[in-house]
Amino acid sequence: MFDDKSILITGGTGSFGKQFVKTILNRYQPRKVIVYSRDELKQYEMEQEFNSPVMRYFIGDVRDRDRLHLALRDVDYVVHAAALKQIPAAEYNPMECIKTNIHGANNVIDVALEQGVEKVIALSTDKAVNPINLYGATKLAADKLFVAANNIVGTMKTRFAVVRYGNVVGSRGSVVPFFQKLIQEKATEIPITDPRMTRFWITLQQAVDLVFHSFERMQGGEIFVPKIPSMKITDLAETLAPGVPTRIVGMRPGEKLHEAMFSRESSHLAVEFADHYVIKPTIEYSYSIDYTYNASSEVGIPVAEGFEYSSETNTEWLKGFQLLDMLKR
Repeated sequence: MFDDKSILITGGTGSFGKQFVKTILNRYQPRKVIVYSRDELKQYEMEQEFNSPVMRYFIGDVRDRDRLHLALRDVDYVVHAAALKQIPAAEYNPMECIKTNIHGANNVIDVALEQGVEKVIALSTDKAVNPINLYGATKLAADKLFVAANNIVGTMKTRFAVVRYGNVVGSRGSVVPFFQKLIQEKATEIPITDPRMTRFWITLQQAVDLVFHSFERMQGGEIFVPKIPSMKITDLAETLAPGVPTRIVGMRPGEKLHEAMFSRESSHLAVEFADHYVIKPTIEYSYSIDYTYNASSEVGIPVAEGFEYSSETNTEWLKGFQLLDMLKR
């Protein structure tokens, strides 16, 4: 699917972007892979590792519509990964978060339509479900923008979809590297926000594979949600630092006890497939799509009324040895 195609990834110097680029270069023969981001140092460092002739490094910000217009020329597929993600920083700098996560998302949509991009997938987060912090609220707004964009494509080929997943094991900003750092520093205790806390977990490679599969499966307007395991924060701490005492420090502002990929209020829109769910659009497009099927000819069934995909009530739980295996991978 990606052979002889041009792919651009916004925020491409992040953890996801690096793994995405590594995977696409290993598996396919793309015409061009464009890393679009605003950090010149990270681009320079990434260029030392990924210096294939098909690679292009484009300094730019998703807030800059004109720059995006240049970057998206002759691009077939776009992965929109750029975002301001730090919850406390978003609370202290709300307008900056809005400019990147909402206005930037709208710029990507507008320019993709102008340039005739074939498919666009935006990365979302479980924090967009019933958000209680600004970061989650901006990602919810961005999700809505990408879903609704399919209603204005007219006769154009461009289609938009969203991929939503939970915490990435080992990524920057995750609690795992924080715990590992404390262990390396021989900390005498591990700070725990709340012993009841649970989270969804996914590996970086699983997240990348999910995006690749979603490009193949998408018809336009879907939010793809993978079936992934949950883990209690106490089990996470015990796995990484066995025998080290924990200290309860309380939840940070804007932090949830449990996360949900979709709420029970969205259950009437959710379709279950073998390894993922699809959340259908809340709006009707001018063209008809049956979301119980996908472009890969997989068949799904609607979930039960009132079903909620939550890290607390998940039926799949991550064991300690599985977490360690994920970290090795």
